[in-house]
Amino acid sequence: MAEVEFDNKKQLQRIEQYVVPGEILFAVYDLKGGGTGFVGITDKRLIFYDQAFMRKKKAMVSIPYSHLTAIASEDSGGILFASSTLHVNTAGGGHYELVFRSSEKAHRAYTWITQQVLQSEVPG
Repeated sequence: MAEVEFDNKKQLQRIEQYVVPGEILFAVYDLKGGGTGFVGITDKRLIFYDQAFMRKKKAMVSIPYSHLTAIASEDSGGILFASSTLHVNTAGGGHYELVFRSSEKAHRAYTWITQQVLQSEVPG
């Protein structure tokens, strides 16, 4: 099994508490900006620490890939992944802006999330 990529050991330990048996954790990345502290990417969902959840209360938020309706890499200047911002939309109209500390990590996160979403789709 591959090693989990992470930026901060304490953030990794926090996310590991929420990973259920049989779930594979790929990465835990530190985020910057608007309310979100860090994100865990597993084979089943996104788990992130949201400091602005429900009126300034802090919460761990879990979004199964089956609830994602869109993921977008912000285009800044016409170069794909020049930005470090991913936008995640969920069923029911939720929108989350994940600002990574580097475009490289944003790109890896986008790739993992997209792969998991596509694998979880039911042909039909």
